[in-house]
Amino acid sequence: MQDRDPRELGGHWRTAQRIAVHEPDERLAPWVQRIWTASWDYAEPYRQKMVPLPQVHVSVIGGGTPRVVGPRSRHMVRELVGRSSVVGAAFRPGVFRSVAGQPVGALADRELDAAELPALAGRPPFDGDLAAWLRAHLPDGEPPRAAQQAGELVAQVAADPTIARVDRLAASAGLGMRTLQRLFAEHVGLGPKWVIRRYRLEEVVGRLEAGGRVDWADLAATLGYADQAHLSRDFADLFGEPPTWYARRYPPDR
Repeated sequence: MQDRDPRELGGHWRTAQRIAVHEPDERLAPWVQRIWTASWDYAEPYRQKMVPLPQVHVSVIGGGTPRVVGPRSRHMVRELVGRSSVVGAAFRPGVFRSVAGQPVGALADRELDAAELPALAGRPPFDGDLAAWLRAHLPDGEPPRAAQQAGELVAQVAADPTIARVDRLAASAGLGMRTLQRLFAEHVGLGPKWVIRRYRLEEVVGRLEAGGRVDWADLAATLGYADQAHLSRDFADLFGEPPTWYARRYPPDR
């Protein structure tokens, strides 16, 4: 594995980046989970690893125009250099189907200009205010019931650490396995197995952030893995590096 950028370690990245999260207004709230901003100042290029989540983002970097970032099945890397910023809207899982006019699965692992989607093209043009631009383009009212159901199931997986299998999620929702798979492909963009894996691995991050010794064999078994090697491989695929490396991102005295 390549040498580690020392700016990743011990929380040092916080000295060059500023991140803020804001609640959306009443008009956006049924569709948008959060509005976020990030700014950075790097004299030398910095490879920023970005962890995937089962949701769509619409973001604007610097003085650019809105871009749609579909749900990612694994981590991605952006190179940051100089002084710049980005503002983004993280859509609630499940709801972007009504905006895209197509299954969200078609946007998985893709990034495109927002104008390529008919609902986000045309007037009013983007004038620098992302929230105002979204208010003008999003559908009126609440998302359809199927979209809300998909989002509720994602939230259930995130909140309930005992959900480690797709059949358990399907049974709790009163849905057949194929129906559940179609619901996620249409509205979430990633399958229920991926969503379950993503949120169970989030528990690994919590352990690392808390500090202290981790019994990896026990944790792997708790999360439904055959052994530590399978856990480490899945973690690296989603988070960009093995868990023991990821732990070094946090201050040693946490």
